[in-house]
Amino acid sequence: MSDKPADPAAPKKKGKLVKMLGLGVSLIALVGGGVGAGLYAASSGMVGGHKAAKSHGPQLVPKSEQKAPAGAEGKSGDAPAATGRETPEGDGGDRYASNYYPLDKEFTANLQDSSHFVQVGLALSTPYDEKEIEHIKTNEIAIRSAVLLALGDTTEDQVFTAEGKRQLQARLTKAINATLEQKEGFGGVGNVYFTSFVVQ
Repeated sequence: MSDKPADPAAPKKKGKLVKMLGLGVSLIALVGGGVGAGLYAASSGMVGGHKAAKSHGPQLVPKSEQKAPAGAEGKSGDAPAATGRETPEGDGGDRYASNYYPLDKEFTANLQDSSHFVQVGLALSTPYDEKEIEHIKTNEIAIRSAVLLALGDTTEDQVFTAEGKRQLQARLTKAINATLEQKEGFGGVGNVYFTSFVVQ
């Protein structure tokens, strides 16, 4: 047998090599995971360039960007009338511009528990952009149906008082928004206005 003592350094080298390889692999996995998480966060918009998120739905229109009614540009131009004063800008009012859309045909419906009927013309207003008007145009048949159903639930007493007409406006707004929410996922009609109102 050998009188030589076993070299204690040899096993230690093998142990150090395994530790160094394990540490290197762990470091690479940690850095790779961090880079992957950073790329994911940047691509999803959680961090980085903070681009303005573009919504695919209708956008509110600030009062300062309100459009002039169709045909109003040619009547007076940009100059104030020679005999009148310029209209002052008031403080307050609605924060957002109103975008109006008149429904083409009038609505006629029998009143509930009555021999009378009501015939109304309607215009809708929204504080949202043209995309909301497009939603209204696209779903006009469904909106007309909802309006007729709401008119059919109206009593004779409601159509003869101003308060009853205001309640009818609120019910029509709710019915139209419910239809738009069902069809488009968003109901943005702010108010319903009567352009004609006849009871016979």
